[in-house]
This record gives sequence, C-alpha cells and structure tokens, in this order.
Amino acid sequence: MDLDRRADKLARLIEARLDAGGTGLEAKVAHAGRRLPKYLRRELGYIVEAMRMQASPRLSRQIDWARVERAFAAAERYLRRVDPWDRRRGIALDWLAGNAFNLLIVAALVAAVIAWRGL
Repeated sequence: MDLDRRADKLARLIEARLDAGGTGLEAKVAHAGRRLPKYLRRELGYIVEAMRMQASPRLSRQIDWARVERAFAAAERYLRRVDPWDRRRGIALDWLAGNAFNLLIVAALVAAVIAWRGL
C-alpha cells in the first residue's frame, strides 16, 4: 500500500474542498481544524500516525491496515460531498446577516436617542 501517495491525494482534496493551507496531510488537517467532523479528525490523525510509524521497520508492523483503509474511505467519502462554493456562500451570508443585524441595532439605538432627546 502506497500510504504517502494516498495521503498526498487526500491532502490535495482537503485543500480543494476546505481551503486548508499547509504542506502535507498533517498540516492541512490541523489547518482545517473544526471544519472537519470530530470522527474524521480522529481517523485522519490515525493516518498521520501510520505515516510516522511506516518510517520505522519495527513500528510499521503495528499498523492496522484495515483501519487505515477505513479512514481513507471515510475521509474521501466526506470530502467528496463537501461543496466548496456552497461553504463559501454560507460564510458570506453569515457575515452579511451579522452585519445587517448590527446595523439594525445601531439604527434602533439612534432612533431611541433621537426620541429621548426630543428631536
């Protein structure tokens, strides 16, 4: 199993779908942070750990390849469903809604001050 090649493919997918920066899978997962579900962060953490273990001949025998395979499948399945444009649109709409609410509060305060001062 070519773990590094699959990890690079997964890192590119995280970058494309979640706009996560960094070099390598570990940095991209850390940068994505809470944009990934908790179970997926745990599985991706196991993949990163398996990549470290693979560098040592003794530790590489302890890798649970079935879990690594399940982790890759779960990550790819989740990331393929993420629509980057929909996520960006949601971020923009949340920002606009927050600013519109703040403007309403300021307008209400200005109206209250005007009414209070009798102008």
